[in-house]
Amino acid sequence: MAILECKGLSKRFGSVQALDNVNLTIEPGRVVGLLGPNGSGKTTLLKLCNGLLTPSAGEILIAGAKPGPETKAVVSYLPDKPYLADWMNVGQLMDFFADFYGDFDRERALDMLAHLNINEQQSIKQMSKGTREKVQLILVMSRKAGLYLLDEPIGGVDPATRDYILDTIIRNYNPAAAVVISTHLIADVEQVLDEVVFIRNGQIMLQSPVDAIREDKGMSVDQYFREVFKC
Repeated sequence: MAILECKGLSKRFGSVQALDNVNLTIEPGRVVGLLGPNGSGKTTLLKLCNGLLTPSAGEILIAGAKPGPETKAVVSYLPDKPYLADWMNVGQLMDFFADFYGDFDRERALDMLAHLNINEQQSIKQMSKGTREKVQLILVMSRKAGLYLLDEPIGGVDPATRDYILDTIIRNYNPAAAVVISTHLIADVEQVLDEVVFIRNGQIMLQSPVDAIREDKGMSVDQYFREVFKC
């Protein structure tokens, strides 16, 4: 069974068509890059999959179920904006995640925090923007979920940290799960992707295995993306 399936999915915000008849299937065990220019519909799609928005038309199925309370146990979502309460420290956030999600692995979180030298007594207010984003990612990746939806997971961190974060993503997700990474930093994530989805103006332009692009087009995903989306 597909872990994520979109059928004729559309979303309007007033006069703006954010998504237009999206048909998409993602199988377990795949790391998928959701790639497109700013305003292409990437964040809208991830929010719909997480149940934060409702479709204007079409449907979404998460492991065969429509987004709702039961799919919260399947989806681990990293939004593109900070959402952690400033007054909480890392230990309190882990307590919160452990209470809210039965699949939260505290030992896994502690191991990742130690690798990044983040003290669990440190409050969010005391952290830099980059450190906050690392903590958010650690919390999300410490769940044993079936579908990880990561919106710009490396956008706010320095290049030296990106490789560690990508390695963290690959090492810590359930191999039977799927990971969807929305990003514009294609060259940085390409090495961890199994397939890519190109999206523009709310429409899916391409879904392809990464190896097929390299073999058929004779170029990297980053090069092909620049070719397809050039101005």
